[in-house]
Amino acid sequence: MKRILFFAALFSVSVASLNAQGLLNSVKNAVSGNKSNAGAGLSNEDIVGGLKEALTLGAQKSAGKLSAVDGFFKDAAVKILLPPEAQKVEKTLRSVGMGNLVDNAILSMNRAAEDAAKSAAPIFVNAVKNMSIQDALGILRGSDTSATSYLRKSTSPDLTRAFKPVIDSSLKKTDATKYWKTVFDTYNSLPTTFKKVDSDLSSYVTQRALSGVFFYVADEEKKIRKDPAAQATELLKKVFGGK
Repeated sequence: MKRILFFAALFSVSVASLNAQGLLNSVKNAVSGNKSNAGAGLSNEDIVGGLKEALTLGAQKSAGKLSAVDGFFKDAAVKILLPPEAQKVEKTLRSVGMGNLVDNAILSMNRAAEDAAKSAAPIFVNAVKNMSIQDALGILRGSDTSATSYLRKSTSPDLTRAFKPVIDSSLKKTDATKYWKTVFDTYNSLPTTFKKVDSDLSSYVTQRALSGVFFYVADEEKKIRKDPAAQATELLKKVFGGK
């Protein structure tokens, strides 16, 4: 009798253990399965359409924000300052009463980036037209910034080509390029200078401007994925909101 009771108890514990493990697995699947099941039940047309809307919306918002006056200059997250290797040059100029020239150059760099940002949205929109089904599924089930990574890879060459002449023109209006090239070339020629400073200011500003644009594209993407209020259309809610 005791043996029967022992096996009955053992069987009960085993069943309870299995049930608990099954419940645990269900919870794990519910938590981790969101991304793996993303897009389930949706047509390929819905998935691609939703992602195109998300990319277009994020690109337009980020470009609009940064192309406004002070879009770069008064935003600490993306404001363009002199490169780290030029800090010594800046400090020297400020110490001899040339701080206004430094300030004007920094302002001109940010104004140039703001001007260039206006051309970003059309380039982004053109890029999403070529999105494949495989690209769309990878983005939907990827990280919070998968779409931004796709845009960065797809548009960086075109954006660089579009930004560079605008930035060149803006910098020349204040003689920033000419001034900093002279200063940096002089600094680089000193026998005490062991680490040379790149005097190509426009290339530096172009790269910083691109970084600022993608910073806010990523920010918009995260909002659309996580914040129902940012899912401005029914298709976005359907794809990203789990509806």
